[in-house]
Parts: sequence; C-alpha cells; structure tokens
Amino acid sequence: MKTLLASIFFAVCAVGAQAQIDQPKEISTTETFGEYTVHYTVFNSTDIPAKVAEAYKLVRGKDRALVNISLTKTENGVTSLGLPAQISGKTRNLMQQQQTLKFIEINEGEAVYYLAPFVFNNEEVLHFDIQAIPAASAKPFKVTFNRTLYAQ
Repeated sequence: MKTLLASIFFAVCAVGAQAQIDQPKEISTTETFGEYTVHYTVFNSTDIPAKVAEAYKLVRGKDRALVNISLTKTENGVTSLGLPAQISGKTRNLMQQQQTLKFIEINEGEAVYYLAPFVFNNEEVLHFDIQAIPAASAKPFKVTFNRTLYAQ
C-alpha cells in the first residue's frame, strides 16, 4: 500500500501543474539551501485512490487538498531520497485567515516524505509558509509559495 501511495505522490510531483490547482510553470517546486533541497507540491485529495486514503486516514473531497513536502541532500553529486525532518507550516488566504498544517510522516523505508491535509474554498488563493528542519541540523529551511485551488 505504501509503495502505491509513494508512486501516486511522485507522479503528482512530476506532473507539476494540475488542472485543479494553479501551479504556474515559472514557480519552482523546489528550493535549495546549500546541500539540501526542499521539494513541495499541492494536489487535490481526490487524486488519491479511496483505498490508499483509507489506509492513511486521509479524507478525500472536492474541497480538500494535500501539501507534500520532502527534503533531499546532495553530496558528491549524489542526491538522497527523502530524508527524515521536522516539518511544520501554515496556510493563509487573502483575508489573512490561517490554517495550521498538521504533517504526517510517510516512511517508505528508503524515503521519507510528509503530507498535510487542508480544506479550501473554490478559486481560493493560499499562501503557504513551510519550515523544514533536517534531522542532522538545527537550522530551519523556510519555504513560502502561493497556489490557487479549485474544487473539482
């Protein structure tokens, strides 16, 4: 089941722009901090098959989405898979209403990534403030980005 979930998330990450979520191509879905890179994407919860959502206790719905965060490290030209980290964050809409993101860790054995479900309104622009702290560091990496979300 975990492998299926990982495949879905990596496929969503690879696609980038989605019809339901406005992720302009000029907006990077990665941000680099020295040898570390924070990867991020936002996608509708209905992109997850029902059985996978049930296994991870994720609620699917036209007004629900997930933010996916992973952290990699490049050393000597070799990039790791997702690494353990402390991930926290929040969303903020144009009226400055905030939602705290509660991340769950998905551990695939060789790769770790983090998901946070949230609720949104159709055609809502959300500002994301994410903080990632690698297990081997005390220095937080801060990532901010905007997405326009559409109910399916």
